[in-house]
Amino acid sequence: MARPPLPPFDADTAAQKVQAAEDAWNTRDPEKVAQAYSEDSVWRNRDEFVTGRAEIADLLRRKWARELDYALRKDLWAFESNRIAVRFQYESRDVEGQWWRSYGNELWEFDDEGYMRRREASINDVRIEESERRIHGPRPESERGAVQPLR
Repeated sequence: MARPPLPPFDADTAAQKVQAAEDAWNTRDPEKVAQAYSEDSVWRNRDEFVTGRAEIADLLRRKWARELDYALRKDLWAFESNRIAVRFQYESRDVEGQWWRSYGNELWEFDDEGYMRRREASINDVRIEESERRIHGPRPESERGAVQPLR
């Protein structure tokens, strides 16, 4: 079964793919998120390397167990054929209550059916005060497609 939009991407379909990923990740549902990746998808996430939906779901369960109140924004950076580059930022707090803003870049490659078969993520974390938060839950409809400043 295909997972539209399918490559090759244009500006509209690449933006749709990015928004769909943001929406899915903001559910914090590892099983739902893992379904967007091919059965043999290969990831590099920080210092972890995982392969396949089961390992992806496991990584996400561990991630969201330590990154509480996680809220994400993804922005399309570039695209070509079956590849998309994304920049993102998210905020979360740890179990001690310290808030963090995480900045990163992702490189995505899709198969012909629209499943992501490769994801490479580079991420940096910055301590923030709760008063500095600017991402509160999923992106409102009125902000879809808006690029967030990376401050």
